[in-house]
Amino acid sequence: MTTRLMIGDVRDQLLQLEADSVDCVVTSPPYWGLRDYGVEGQIGLEPTLAEHLAVMVQVFSLVKRVLKPTGTLWVNYGDCYATAPNGRSAAATKAAGTDDRTFRDKPFSTVQGILKPKDLCMVPNRLAIALQEAGWWVRSEIVWGKTNPMPDSVKDRPGTAHEKIFMLTKSARYWYDAEAVRFDLKPKTLTTYGTVRNEVEDDGFGKVKKANFAKSIPVRKPRQKVRASDVADPRHAGHINHTGIEATPRGEGRNLRNYEPAPVDVWPIATKPFSEAHFATFPPELAERCILAGCPVDGTVLDPFGGAGTTALVAERMGRNAILIELNPEYADITKRRLETDGGLFANVREAA
Repeated sequence: MTTRLMIGDVRDQLLQLEADSVDCVVTSPPYWGLRDYGVEGQIGLEPTLAEHLAVMVQVFSLVKRVLKPTGTLWVNYGDCYATAPNGRSAAATKAAGTDDRTFRDKPFSTVQGILKPKDLCMVPNRLAIALQEAGWWVRSEIVWGKTNPMPDSVKDRPGTAHEKIFMLTKSARYWYDAEAVRFDLKPKTLTTYGTVRNEVEDDGFGKVKKANFAKSIPVRKPRQKVRASDVADPRHAGHINHTGIEATPRGEGRNLRNYEPAPVDVWPIATKPFSEAHFATFPPELAERCILAGCPVDGTVLDPFGGAGTTALVAERMGRNAILIELNPEYADITKRRLETDGGLFANVREAA
């Protein structure tokens, strides 16, 4: 497996990639009005929300060009509340050296247009709608429920403990591996419906243990299956069930849902870049689920906003190639160090200017 690291403006770098060459895109763009990365040409500092959404639509139109017709796009984007800067610049706070929460200070006021002070800006949903209007299919709105959210001192609303991930596609039909992200049944369900037989199965990049039913030893007698259409209004009796639910395997776990608990500290390597980069990185387990579902083994995963390279780390561990694009040379250096020192697994890093 290889990782290609491209340094420069994402719009310029995407034009260097071949059309229809990427299987899956997993990314977390810079959030609007959240932080100043100190790099010329950075995205996220557009003076108005409308301008930011226009830039995002432009970037993802270039992403669509390189994504295969069967490809999937997974976009993590956190929301914010309309507010003005607190009177002390982020640069001044950082220079004082007494507060590591530098990026929590707004670089400019997001109180503008219809956005009143304390308004939830609804940027993730606005972005999804803008991409939908640009021709993307919005296939799922996923909730990343944080088990260790940032402390919130607000007294007049619930604290924020989630972000959103939108799954989008460029075609109505695409590659999606539901079995790869299927969940095993809970122990109570197993003891209720049957005894467990453990089987080791090769999943393509490491052996995993799956729990299966010993069907010869049933605990509860199953009821006879009745089609809903057969007991429905006579006009619908005998009609085809277009939901496909009857084709779903029974007693073999369940499909991935759009909300699943996602611990951040899944891999030890994910903890090191936090203090070094001073910005939040994409949780490895979330990247893993997106890649498992959206990219075949030996396929290529693209992150157009590479950051500290978490997407590439996960992709290579799972037997996929990766392409990272990063504007900030300092973050690109962090990425290279992570990839090259992680147990010697990532010696094939190639940098493209």
